[in-house]
Amino acid sequence: MSDPAALVAAFEARARRIDTPCGEGTMAWRIWGDGRPLVLGHGSQGSWSHWIRNIDALVDAGWQVIAADLPGFGASAMPASEDHDGISAALASGLEQILGPGNSANLVGFSFGGCAFANFAARHPHLARRVIIIGSGGLDTPHGAVDLGSIRGLEGEARVERLRANLCGLMLHHRASADDLAVHLLLANARLSRLSPAGLVLPDHILRVLPGLKVPIDAIWGEHDRPHPYPHLQEEVLRRFQPECDFRVIADAGHWAMYERPQAFNATLIAMLAAGPPPRRLPFSD
Repeated sequence: MSDPAALVAAFEARARRIDTPCGEGTMAWRIWGDGRPLVLGHGSQGSWSHWIRNIDALVDAGWQVIAADLPGFGASAMPASEDHDGISAALASGLEQILGPGNSANLVGFSFGGCAFANFAARHPHLARRVIIIGSGGLDTPHGAVDLGSIRGLEGEARVERLRANLCGLMLHHRASADDLAVHLLLANARLSRLSPAGLVLPDHILRVLPGLKVPIDAIWGEHDRPHPYPHLQEEVLRRFQPECDFRVIADAGHWAMYERPQAFNATLIAMLAAGPPPRRLPFSD
């Protein structure tokens, strides 16, 4: 299927949608498969579709994929308060309904989604079995240089080329990765994004909760992540609090590693999930 909009619509049509309370409206969840629950959270100015190249592989590996439109993004309403308390409250309300009493799930969050999930797990550890962050800010590490240009006044091919350049300036490492589907997702998701991540990630909104985090936190990073570079520095921070942190790097990938190198990313995440978190004593636990 060559039409990106049709491809996304057909993919979404295979999902089961659940809407749960969020602020003055609802939060949208899309579910594929019937296996063990795995919750996916997208990045800033994203939606469930950030994971479009990963969902089928995860379902085939035996997971029930529960992809959220985080509060203030995609089809979800704004949270009751525009902070991690408000976001976490909406996530908790939704997951309690979806998972059922006494159940928890693995949480995998990309970029802003990783920060949201780490903060959620700190507030509602009974719902989080494990958190895996993907290229997330908030560890008080150096922020990389991004290269974004304005599309204002541009039309036609010039506009598309600027969008491709912006994808490479932030999300992707290779120009060829900024294909028609990536451009479509960028525009479609940006139009529906209302929550500003400013003040919710940088510099240290994951680092703040790490000392008290009662669940394992692991990570996957793109080798050439632009906004959050130097994977070894990210690993160093995480291991300071959880020495057995499972930290893996996707070679030849940028920030949006699961889109740019889906086969390598899918194999890595599936292997990480299959292995399970090793038994670990958290340095700040009793």
